Amino acid sequence: MPGNVLTILMADDDEDDRLSTKEAFRDHHLANDFQTVNDGEELMQYLHRRGKYSDAPRPGLILLDLNMPRKDGREALKEIKSDPALRSIPVVILTTSSEEEDILKTYDLGANSFITKPVGFESLVQLVSKMTQYWFQLVELPHEMANG
Repeated sequence: MPGNVLTILMADDDEDDRLSTKEAFRDHHLANDFQTVNDGEELMQYLHRRGKYSDAPRPGLILLDLNMPRKDGREALKEIKSDPALRSIPVVILTTSSEEEDILKTYDLGANSFITKPVGFESLVQLVSKMTQYWFQLVELPHEMANG
């Protein structure tokens, strides 16, 4: 298991989903830094360290909703995966959609995983438990995550 603490960055326009997910990670006693942004525009500002995000840590994992205002998750994913400085950051699509078209398109754009948001807090806690075990205990992530 990696010894360093990674930043998890969640891009989702639903404040309740952001707060519930943050709480689920906290309930799971995960030591990771958990940051949120409201949409794809803010996500790209964060990743490029623009404006209020000038000192933002590079995320080790991005949780990305698809349906957001200003810039949706598909557009943001395409930008992230076409940028050599960002493409190594794993992106997990975490959305209400379970449409086959969304699944195919996001994997085609370079998503690392596609998860349909569970209903209810207990289901979310179970999902977070499985995600943290997979992403932070089983998977080897690039060491460049700490740099940036």
